[in-house]
Amino acid sequence: MKVYLNGAFVEKEDAKVSVFDHGFLYGDGVFEGIRLYGGSVFKLEEHLIRLEQSAKALLLQMPVSRDEMRELVCESCRVNGLTDGYIRLIVTRGVGSLGLSPKGCGPSGLVIIADTIELFPARYYEEGLKIVTVPTRRLGPAALPPMVKSLNYLNNILAKIEAQSLGYQEALMLNEQGYVAECSGDNVFIIQGGILVTPPTAAGSLRGITRDVILELAVELGIPVEKKDLTRYDIWIADECFVSGTAAEVVPVVEVDSRKIGDGQPGAQTRRLLAKFKDLVSVGGTRI
Repeated sequence: MKVYLNGAFVEKEDAKVSVFDHGFLYGDGVFEGIRLYGGSVFKLEEHLIRLEQSAKALLLQMPVSRDEMRELVCESCRVNGLTDGYIRLIVTRGVGSLGLSPKGCGPSGLVIIADTIELFPARYYEEGLKIVTVPTRRLGPAALPPMVKSLNYLNNILAKIEAQSLGYQEALMLNEQGYVAECSGDNVFIIQGGILVTPPTAAGSLRGITRDVILELAVELGIPVEKKDLTRYDIWIADECFVSGTAAEVVPVVEVDSRKIGDGQPGAQTRRLLAKFKDLVSVGGTRI
């Protein structure tokens, strides 16, 4: 496997960054996870726009233009002979001195990894996932806007550790007000009374690319959509539940906090959305 690193493609074993890069020292950087389906990069433009917006929010200089970034993403897939896979696009503050100040850092670092990924075992897409609410709360918008995909994921990692220590694959995170925010790396949805509901970004929910796709597909399928605050109670009594993300795609949830969701099987509307999503990714995207 070859990795794009600051201007050149290098072997995986040689893909090394400086220990003085503030992305390594302090998590000072941004990233995107992008999917490749059948030789096409899915929603590449949307991911690049969000990357630029995340960087702007952190006063981080993008290392190349959008056109150059688009070509580098595609070339990373071609170099590695991929037609289906996962692309991790990373921009760091760059090399600097010890201390939090970004002054003197630079130029910005750029890493592109094109590889394969399996976030959840395949059986969960058919049987459904069991998740649990964890103690660690999602960072609020006043701390770090959830629209920013920063390299500092410790908050989410702690949630994942807590879930795994209890024997679960995924964690449900609440915000400081006790409302549902998201899972450790995925957006969460419920269907109640025929309406698809997901938390708003103000609750600490990432404005996910896949989340937006699901909302659009729901409208096409005639499913009403709402973005509103959800409590654990709302999740427990939901007719259906699922999570979504670039890496996870769409995964049914059949149990939350030992409460069976619906009849304990992936719901009909969830299956409709999953099928529609699979159809979409098979035909759309930026050709590499």
